[in-house]
Amino acid sequence: MEQPRNISANRKSPYYSVRTGKNDQSAAIDLPTLLGMFKTLFLQFEGEGYFQKSLGYECVDDGFVPGELGYDLQGTVLLELRKTGLTPIHRQIEQYSEDDLFDMIEFLHDHCAKPTKRYYHSFNNCGWHCQEFDIGAGRTEFREKVNKVLAIYSDGFELSSDGEVLSLAETGLEGLFEAPLPTLDPSNVEQRIDAARRKFRRHRSSLEDRRDAIRELADVLEYLRPQLKQVLQPKDESDLFNLANNFGIRHHNPSQKTAYDKGIWYSWMFYYYLATLHAALRLIVRANTTTKEQLESL
Repeated sequence: MEQPRNISANRKSPYYSVRTGKNDQSAAIDLPTLLGMFKTLFLQFEGEGYFQKSLGYECVDDGFVPGELGYDLQGTVLLELRKTGLTPIHRQIEQYSEDDLFDMIEFLHDHCAKPTKRYYHSFNNCGWHCQEFDIGAGRTEFREKVNKVLAIYSDGFELSSDGEVLSLAETGLEGLFEAPLPTLDPSNVEQRIDAARRKFRRHRSSLEDRRDAIRELADVLEYLRPQLKQVLQPKDESDLFNLANNFGIRHHNPSQKTAYDKGIWYSWMFYYYLATLHAALRLIVRANTTTKEQLESL
């Protein structure tokens, strides 16, 4: 069995018994366990006031004090998630499907803010009443806590900085998502690569979504082709496009190969092109830098 994902932000690997496969509890957790763990996290954040800015709070003296979303949270959830029966969260969460939970995680991330000014209403242990908030800090803390449990659920997931639940990269290939891309042409290169990465990793992405993500990476490589001609041998440059052109990714013609297990091979194609783009961009940037320095030395 594959070892579980990294679950501690301050460690490079799991703890000893999990890392060595000696822990009987090291297998991925199931949905009921995930729901229970997330409920605990939600109640912790709620108790500390992280959702008061948007969702409001209950007061023993004043009753419900609304946040920015107003009095009708159920209506807001219906409007934004197109679902009913998800609130109150602490009562309904144990009935959530996987999709329900991931929707709510994204929703709560959007409406999480760390209190920076608050006081404790001690009468009848009412709780914290918060007046000022830091949205960025709240979302960061929410992601860090949530990602520890998402990482050990099923095949592994994470909540991105954009607030999307994504599949974790396959073991050993995380660096292709974590390593920054060289700056070359943001709108035509870096932003399109980022969009392809999100589409490929999005929760329940279809085979068509994954094919589109591969095509997007291949199109970026095509855009870079004139510059690649300057840093690669002709045969090497041609081989880079053989995969997408001959395996039913970019074009549609009778000579293309399509009789392959797309669920398996699309992953390989995606990582192949993502790794290729990382290398290609670095070659181009290095060549451009060298040329600029040579010109400046004249």
